[in-house]
Amino acid sequence: DIIRGKDLFLGHQQRKKHLEKRLEQMFKNIKENNEKLNSLENEQVREYWWALNRQEIWKAITCDALQNANYFRNACSDNQKGTIGKCRCVTNDVPTYFDYVPQYLR
Repeated sequence: DIIRGKDLFLGHQQRKKHLEKRLEQMFKNIKENNEKLNSLENEQVREYWWALNRQEIWKAITCDALQNANYFRNACSDNQKGTIGKCRCVTNDVPTYFDYVPQYLR
């Protein structure tokens, strides 16, 4: 969400602005180093970068998560059926629906 510019950063506003400036510079550097990306807007470069790197980011987030980790909250059927422990596909693929579910609903 941070990379894609969709994070609900509820923290300190000065830090948010600093983070956004750094991300803008990073994506500017990516555009400068790849001629194919020069014509794209920064938001498009963000999505492009995310599409290329999402698998590795997901591994970095979840590779060392304990089986009983509370990475996800119970969200289904009055807490009868939860999402905890179901965050990984059998094949370790990234669950793509996370890209489209608003952050506050995850």
